[in-house]
Amino acid sequence: MTTPTDPDAYIAAAPEAFQPALTHLRALLARTLPEAKEITAASLRATRTGITFTPHKPLPDELVERLARASRSKTGA
Repeated sequence: MTTPTDPDAYIAAAPEAFQPALTHLRALLARTLPEAKEITAASLRATRTGITFTPHKPLPDELVERLARASRSKTGA
């Protein structure tokens, strides 16, 4: 299986049921962190501190925004 090289390809390669959630998450993060650079991190693994969600039970937008801002301030990026 080929690893997608950009965010558009990553979303397109995801199962159809996940594509709307991924597209929404991408837009939400772009709005929350407009200066952030998009990368495709398909080779990264989730950790025990990661959060799992499904298309049927998505994370609240406010939580995603808070996590993104906290992650940005923690890394200083």
